[in-house]
Amino acid sequence: MTRLALKDVQNALERIDGPFITALRNTTTAVELYQPEGVDLQGVHDHDELYIVVSGTGTFVEGGKQYEFEPGDVLFVAAGVQHRFTSFSEDFQTWVIFFL
Repeated sequence: MTRLALKDVQNALERIDGPFITALRNTTTAVELYQPEGVDLQGVHDHDELYIVVSGTGTFVEGGKQYEFEPGDVLFVAAGVQHRFTSFSEDFQTWVIFFL
């Protein structure tokens, strides 16, 4: 078993220059902590992904639909689907789980 402590990953994210840090990766899964600043610049991904909102609120746009989100929400995006977070609060953070 591998344990990821949110506070440890948050501390590691604070020490790097970028909006995300990969906390775990193996042949089938990658787990990241993502905290965009101001604008979400991500593009379409080649893998299914799952977001688990840690903190903050905002709007998630996926495939032409919009969803409000808050801490604790889980969002799924299929591979190849355009998506992004918009109008999110400064404290927005989310786990991202990629299924490789």
